[in-house]
Amino acid sequence: MTDVDVIIAGAGPTGLMLAAELRLAGVRPLVLERKPQRRDIPKAGGLGGQILELLRYRGLLERFEAACTAPVPAPRFPFGGVHLDFTQLADPPMHALPLPQQLLERLLDERTGELGVDIRRGHEVSGVSQDDAAVTVDVRGPDGPYQVHARYLVGCDGARSRVRDWAGIGFPGTTYPEVNRLAQVTLPDTVTILGNGDLDVPGFGTIRAGFTRTDHGLFGVGSSPDSKVVSLYTIEDETTEYDDDVLMTVTELQDSLRRVLGVNLPVEEAMRLSRFTFKARQAERYREGRILLAGDAAHLFPATGVAINAGMLDAVNLAWKLAADIHRWAPAGLLDTYHDERHLAGARTMLHTRAQVALRRGHDPAAEALREVFQELLIDEQPLRRMGALVAGTDIRYPMPGANHHPLAGTFAPNLTLHTDQGMTSVAELLHSARPLLLDLTDRPDLRQTARDWQDRVDIHTAKTDQRPADVLLIRPDAHIAWAATIDEPADTAAPALREALSGWFGTP
Repeated sequence: MTDVDVIIAGAGPTGLMLAAELRLAGVRPLVLERKPQRRDIPKAGGLGGQILELLRYRGLLERFEAACTAPVPAPRFPFGGVHLDFTQLADPPMHALPLPQQLLERLLDERTGELGVDIRRGHEVSGVSQDDAAVTVDVRGPDGPYQVHARYLVGCDGARSRVRDWAGIGFPGTTYPEVNRLAQVTLPDTVTILGNGDLDVPGFGTIRAGFTRTDHGLFGVGSSPDSKVVSLYTIEDETTEYDDDVLMTVTELQDSLRRVLGVNLPVEEAMRLSRFTFKARQAERYREGRILLAGDAAHLFPATGVAINAGMLDAVNLAWKLAADIHRWAPAGLLDTYHDERHLAGARTMLHTRAQVALRRGHDPAAEALREVFQELLIDEQPLRRMGALVAGTDIRYPMPGANHHPLAGTFAPNLTLHTDQGMTSVAELLHSARPLLLDLTDRPDLRQTARDWQDRVDIHTAKTDQRPADVLLIRPDAHIAWAATIDEPADTAAPALREALSGWFGTP
């Protein structure tokens, strides 16, 4: 007998997203967070990449956009000391939403509150044990210790995850000897922001926009013509151990600017101050029995702008599979595909973030030549788009069981505009409820009839679209395509293949 279905350790973006997705799937999660209140210390500065589309598919993106008070930046992103500049593309492969993490967590908190999630702040996980049937978690709460039992425990408790340690999961990798400081500030009138984004600093001269490498580190500056707020960034090699819970000060920022640039750069007001170190680590496995890992507990990447995207996507991938197991219709091995798919995605993210380390840390003429050649390659549209998809996480194709798959199988479903008997809709709108979807785009009654055996688990829709990527799509709750077919496939071939895919992902009807 269990107290709850799933215990989630950690109420950061990954844990809150997982809790919301589990509730959509009819599962009772309990979130345990050791801190008594949400953190006010700024960490991530926004969302970017595939997670924005996933939020659209849950009907949340407009709410998040409305809460964002900062101007949406131009699609231009740092990459290891150079830039991926998508401003000349009509349809950039990468977008960002400037949403400070504390605001993001507040929005996710509101979402979980609407869904009735039990979140206990100030309740620290102090011990874990498991057997074949359940997980037992020891908790230290404000009123004393207690135990709670669940079918599963998910560690969303960050880089120093105790859940990962209790599960005996290795976390190999590298810690780089550098400290990064990021700030969004206004500058006094004595510093002039030129039209091209360069800074004119009294007593020093011009500091160009983008990245400036010195003998003491790397300095970055970015500004928007629509705002007086300037982003400043420094990287220095240090061995100092900083406490993540201690806020960086303006004095610490200015000291770093002075060391890297060799000049005093005055700051008027700071809207964001954050400090972080870079690690490249990935858990050896994302599951040990009834304990699973997601977010920073599963992976740490040595570059900015990707961690929250990866962690929240972990949560969406995991939630429906946990729910399937708890509701007792999961096919054999379904929960193991969480590791297979998200470890693969983590490895892809690790690939490009480690490449960024190589680009940014070199100081000799060979490293300068590498950065110059790499930036030249990004002038051409095809490599620029490819790099954009890699950073956004949109190039992932999950491995599918079996053989002879449609090219779309394993990829993220496109947000098609759909014409139905009830009017206009879209793939995103049909996935707001986080239920699997069979989308018939060419009126195949034989395939709809096949899927009716699963109609308690799978929504079935018929529609037309102006740009049809396939004729029938079977879409998982995480918006990835489980199966697809073309119209020239005969019923005696397509129907058994669809039945096999439905059984393989959504169990026995």
